[in-house]
Amino acid sequence: MITPSKLKKGNKIGIIAPARKIQMTEIEAAIKVFEQWGLEVVLGKNVFAQHRQFAGTVEQRSEDLQYMLDDTDIKAIVCARGGYGTVKILKYLDFSKFLLNPKWLVGYSDITALHAHLNQNLGVKSIHGVMPFNFPKDATENEAIKTLKNSLFGEQNIYKVVSHDFNRQGKVSGELIGGNLSVLFSVSGTKYDIETSGKILVLEDLEEYLYHIDRMMMNMKHGGKLENLKGLIVGGMTDMNDNQIPFGKSAYEIICEAVEEYDFPVCYNFPVGHIEKNYALILGAHIELEVRLDEVIFRD
Repeated sequence: MITPSKLKKGNKIGIIAPARKIQMTEIEAAIKVFEQWGLEVVLGKNVFAQHRQFAGTVEQRSEDLQYMLDDTDIKAIVCARGGYGTVKILKYLDFSKFLLNPKWLVGYSDITALHAHLNQNLGVKSIHGVMPFNFPKDATENEAIKTLKNSLFGEQNIYKVVSHDFNRQGKVSGELIGGNLSVLFSVSGTKYDIETSGKILVLEDLEEYLYHIDRMMMNMKHGGKLENLKGLIVGGMTDMNDNQIPFGKSAYEIICEAVEEYDFPVCYNFPVGHIEKNYALILGAHIELEVRLDEVIFRD
């Protein structure tokens, strides 16, 4: 896997919006934080464009990301927010110049589609982490933002997490892959689909119906994406929905049942996803995961 260069003070970073529309007031705090880090922020030409729920048309969103991919002065590309729409622009992008000068791409949720493409087809590491839309409005740096800074500037992150009752103990190391479960499900069977065998998978999701979680986990199971995992990290399964007739299991219980026949270590309630403690993870990196009785230790 290709590791983009770590950032240095004075570097330029780009902010683009490949999915849902965004306003300046929603990213001002992030710009201030990045500038406090000594970075110069470059906004995409169309970053505040609007087309229905999207941040501009497919052409506008593709144009912004393509510019950031090609410009050698831009050392990292930060996606302003998720929502939906990233998958619609993938086929219009040319990564040839990007591969000559790889740079960090940052985001989570809907940005999982880009992460999957970078990992599966291009062999480039990327950062699953907090986006400008999620920065505190007073421009303070919470734990999630601090971990993002570490990842961008080449500092190691070590996370120690309180154990969960559903955890399955074990110690493994391997390549980290994954992201948002719904987005991974949406690219299943396409050229952006991920290969999970021998890897450590991370999953998170937001506002899904519980039976949808079960359906997507069954897709992963029947598609062979679970049986040869080295490990599984389950982050936030946030604001789940249920039908009038209850499904009868929580999201964690659904996932626990889907992987019960395997013996790889599993941890739940990991600080990643649509939660305040959305710690940065370098997808494509070789990480260490130790699930103990009392705690989980993660090293990138």
